[in-house]
Amino acid sequence: MAPADRRQVGTVAIRPVTGEALRRYIPDLARLRIQVFRDWPSLYEGDEAYERRYLETYIRSERATVILALDGDRAVGASTALPLADEAEYVTGPFTGRGLDLGRFFYFGESVLDRRYRGQGVGVRFFEEREAHARSFGAYETACFCAVQRTDDHPMKPAGYEPLDDFWKKRGYAKDPTFVTHFPWRDIGETEETEKPMAFWLKRL
Repeated sequence: MAPADRRQVGTVAIRPVTGEALRRYIPDLARLRIQVFRDWPSLYEGDEAYERRYLETYIRSERATVILALDGDRAVGASTALPLADEAEYVTGPFTGRGLDLGRFFYFGESVLDRRYRGQGVGVRFFEEREAHARSFGAYETACFCAVQRTDDHPMKPAGYEPLDDFWKKRGYAKDPTFVTHFPWRDIGETEETEKPMAFWLKRL
């Protein structure tokens, strides 16, 4: 994509990338995902080889996009989106279990941003860009994403932690407690994966 298509937010440029154009950024994004998701509430004990394989999903999916936050040519943030039908069964299960048409939903995978670049409005732009991408096809009615549910008494919960619920509500999303799935990953310090409850948030497009 040409430089003229870049959008500036604070000190970073916002650039939607699709298909093979994403490949050059995969090493940066794999490391960034591990760095960001190590924090609460994910507590993810990352594996770079797995992360690189996971990100290949966004190259293979024809309608997927990754919204990059770039400092020069270095990716310092990313926000992913693809048709829900292209996701794994543990993501689509709550929808197929209700007989819902996956073709109506666009799934927002995650947003990660180096903490040094937070507070500049990049998170808001991530949502705007993904929603615009989903609407561009004229086929999707609802955007959705899911967030990990940790107990309030978890020993690794930092004091004064403020969840992102209010931020998501301001973007127009509503949590549906009846839509819950489970994602497997290894917590920091653990040797085995355990399944984490993930609650869905939805917004009509």
